[in-house]
This record gives sequence, structure tokens and C-alpha cells, in this order.
Amino acid sequence: MAIITISRQFGAGGKTLGTRLADRLGYTFAGSEVVQKIAEVANVSPAWVESVEKEAGTRVSALISRMVSRSLVDKILKDERGYLDDDIYLDYLVLTISEIAEEGNAVILGRGAQYILKNEPDTYHILLMDDFDSRVRFMMTHYDLTAGKATRMVQSEDRRRVNLYSKLGKSDYDSPSLYHLVLNMGRVGLEKAEELIVQLVS
Repeated sequence: MAIITISRQFGAGGKTLGTRLADRLGYTFAGSEVVQKIAEVANVSPAWVESVEKEAGTRVSALISRMVSRSLVDKILKDERGYLDDDIYLDYLVLTISEIAEEGNAVILGRGAQYILKNEPDTYHILLMDDFDSRVRFMMTHYDLTAGKATRMVQSEDRRRVNLYSKLGKSDYDSPSLYHLVLNMGRVGLEKAEELIVQLVS
């Protein structure tokens, strides 16, 4: 039983490679499913979870956090309406990633899993990188997007990535020291990357 975490610059092929690895190894793939799991346990919509991920400690969310006591939040969480702020999101994120890891045999895409599972045994952390133009071309090719839409999407997701790690209090997420394997996807490609990771896990 092993866990593979894939951290990536958006458009470097993380989801594509992750699903390929999961299919080949017979593992569970946890990408957007993490958002769904957090939404279910917090009793909020996936869109709310995604909005919390995109906004890093805004003045509004900070104000709400100060105004709403933990006991009231606990009460709201039991209500059908649900509630989610930065602190609760992080609690659920750690819980969800940890639960997936406990089940074993999973590929976890993004969301700080390389930090949350940093010291877990039989866990392999992978970082995928590529230059901006190559990532835009990847999105155009694999998701049938126009150049303009692919560019805006990569820019938006790059900002989301920075925001998410800001919530985790991390700025070294592209440091090679965090990972077992760092791959430049512009030089390696999906097929070779898949083989290298399978060899590592095996």
C-alpha cells in the first residue's frame, strides 16, 4: 500500500498523469473529490469550498472568523445550512487528506498533501513543473481550449495555488527538498513521467 501526492504548476499535466497512474496501479484518484468530501462533511456546496480556497485570508473572512465564536460555528455545522471559513476549511482539509491516506493506495492531487502527509511512511511526493507557455499549450491540446481561455485559466489557477499555500502558511511549495521526485514535464513528457513514478513506488 502506497500513497502518491502530486503537486504541480497548473497545466503541467498533474490531473492527466494522476489519473493514468491511478488506473495503472489500481489506486484511488483524489482530485476534485477532495472538495466534494469537504463540502459533504461541512454541509456546504462544493462552490463554497472552492471560493474559500481561492480567497486567502480576505478581510471579510477574517472579520467573520473574529465575530463568530467556535461554539456557534459548531452549532451551525450541525444545522442543515452548514458553514465554512478558513480555519474550518483547513481542519477539514487535513482530516480529509489524512483519511484518504489511511485507506491507502491513492494518488492525491494538490491541496498541500505533501505537507499534510510529509512524514507518513510509504508516501511518495512528486512535483511537476513546466514553463508558462508550455502549460498553456497543454491546456489547449488536452482540454480543447482557445489560447485566450487557456491563458486565463493557467493564470487564475496559479493565483489559486499561491492562495491555498498562503492559507497553509507555506511559501516553499516548489522547493525540491519537499519531494522524492521533481519532473520538468516539458522535457520528460507524460509517458516517461508515468514510468519513473511507477519505478519509484515499486
